[in-house]
Formats: sequence, C-alpha cells, structure tokens
Amino acid sequence: MKVLVSDPIAEQGIEILKKEVDVDIATGLEPQELIKRIGDYEALIVRSETQVTKEVINAGKKLKIIGRAG
Repeated sequence: MKVLVSDPIAEQGIEILKKEVDVDIATGLEPQELIKRIGDYEALIVRSETQVTKEVINAGKKLKIIGRAG
C-alpha cells in the first residue's frame, strides 16, 4: 500500500508506518499539486494544514482511506 503523508507528523509515527507500508512524505503541497499526486496513493494522512476537498477525493482514484493525525 502506498501512503502519502501531506502534513508534518512525528517521526516516530512515520517509522511505525514504514514498517508496514510504502510511505512518501510531501508537506506543504499546493492544492493543485496534491490533486496531481494523489492518484498514485491508496491512503492519505493529514493533520490540519491539508484541506481534503471534493477535488482531492475525486482525483484519488486508488484512495481507500484518509486519516487525520492529531
């Protein structure tokens, strides 16, 4: 499973994820950049910076889960 982490989260959390899934970290993405990239991922992890809009969800053709850390 490919996971995109689009907001800063604790390194300890990243390490736990990396033991189970393929993790990419891309913080500070502009909305259009996130829309371009999200199609490659099955999961998206955000905090409060990333706005998960209808456009993001529609572009995430492979998305199975969106999680909010915090």
